Amino acid sequence: MWNQVYNPFNNQVLSTLAAAIPVVSLLAMIASNKVKVHIAAVAALIIANLVAIFLFTMPAGMSIRASILGIVTGFFPIGWIVLNVIFLYRLTVEKGLFETLQNLIGGVTQDRRLQLLLIAFSFGAFFEGASGFGTPVAVTGAILIGLGFSPLAASGLSLIANTAPVAFGALGTPIQGLASVTGLPAFELGAMVGRQLPLFSLIVPFWVVWAFAGFKGMKEVWPAILVTGISFAVPQFVVSNFINPWIVDIAASLISMAALIGFLKIWQPKKIWTSAALRQADISAENMAPVKPVTKPATADVWKALTPWIIVCIILLIWGTDAFKNSVNSWAIWKYAVPDLDKMIMKVAPIVAKPTPEGAVFAFTWLSYTGTGMLIAAIISGFIMGYGPFGLIKQYANTLRICAYSLITISAMLAIGTLTRLSGIDATLGLAFAATGFLYPFFGTLLGWLGVALTGSDTASNVLFGNLQRITSEQLGLSPILMSAANSSGGVMGKMIDAQSIVVASTATNWYGHEGTILRFVFKHSITLACLVGLLVMLQAYVYPFTLMVIK
Repeated sequence: MWNQVYNPFNNQVLSTLAAAIPVVSLLAMIASNKVKVHIAAVAALIIANLVAIFLFTMPAGMSIRASILGIVTGFFPIGWIVLNVIFLYRLTVEKGLFETLQNLIGGVTQDRRLQLLLIAFSFGAFFEGASGFGTPVAVTGAILIGLGFSPLAASGLSLIANTAPVAFGALGTPIQGLASVTGLPAFELGAMVGRQLPLFSLIVPFWVVWAFAGFKGMKEVWPAILVTGISFAVPQFVVSNFINPWIVDIAASLISMAALIGFLKIWQPKKIWTSAALRQADISAENMAPVKPVTKPATADVWKALTPWIIVCIILLIWGTDAFKNSVNSWAIWKYAVPDLDKMIMKVAPIVAKPTPEGAVFAFTWLSYTGTGMLIAAIISGFIMGYGPFGLIKQYANTLRICAYSLITISAMLAIGTLTRLSGIDATLGLAFAATGFLYPFFGTLLGWLGVALTGSDTASNVLFGNLQRITSEQLGLSPILMSAANSSGGVMGKMIDAQSIVVASTATNWYGHEGTILRFVFKHSITLACLVGLLVMLQAYVYPFTLMVIK
């Protein structure tokens, strides 16, 4: 047995600085833009092991076993989801079905403001829900450039729009990661996030159009913006609180797209906004992408393009139910208690009132994984699209190659989170954060924003800081569900300024070398929205009737 040590130097300041070394090292390497993210994650994992062993006195065998457990947990279920979503996406691109979908969406309206609502917000939210990890910005940026938007408009506005859905992105991967490191129920975490972000799902569509067309231009299309926001926010709340956190974005985005398209059949703005340049930015003519005429696809082609995503929705609705999970997990499960680690580490005071053993069990529920449902949907869709068995295998091998670095990053990030939790490193940081006292709900939310801004992933931020949020909130008498969820909700506003997303945006819009311009454009939006989330969490923590929304 080994008892966690929270103050190895008998000096709270020195111990806190030592505990911060792994996370600070990781963030510094990423922020430098000189170290690739997957290399930074692996290097930070090595540093975390050294800190745990030599500074926090964790036995080396336990430290290594904890890291391996985190690596495996990073791939199953989190990496497994990402891999199979990208596999399906690539299948549709190779067959030209994605281009059909692009033309279908772009041909709904000629008003640029309404195109932004439909593509950057609603359609982008669908891809955030289905895959996340940069895919929405890449897809929506490419579509907007094809429709004639300026590179800065296509890049910056796609980044701003890709915020409110991020906490439920990639089939709930951020929530899954948060649950993995905090030990809190994923459904309760998802429900709490679903009581924070719907307000911003109402705000962000207005914000995007205002950033593009100015206040007057936004006011001219406010009915359509309101329809878009409400039709996304209401399903976001209902699905996250009463169904599950895995399909929130998919359900909300589909309803939002349908509502907006239906509304535009009975309402149109008096003035059609045809300029694709940013109203508040100086975009020269040579930086403008040529207007590309949209060809309306035939009805049969539309259904072919929609079929794979319809199959995804059906299968994931089944996979997300408790009845299905309980049924298959009764036999399709393999549990492995890590020897010399499971229940061999004790949490002690002041983190807990009485010594409590830490569990270290890997539950391989292979059939009920959301990623397995995605793989089945991709295979069915592949056969319908005309792929043969060997064609599917070839595409899967290519997807593995493309996703390799992302999978390494995800696994290393979760390994760091698992190690810091089992070693007590995050508990030491949590004790330090508790010193912010009354203002912690605000600054704890901004911690999530900072984590995403520097790591590029709400999942990674949740893994790194989720358990810290739980520990600190418990020390301060706040709801651990509230503050863990706030890490994810605050984090979504950092998504638009992280280096990875900006590089994806500049690549998708063929605007290489202008990443600094994009960052300067979106930064003020990012920090302002993050502070608004922090204020909401402060209200939920202390002010009636907002406190009624909190899950204890």
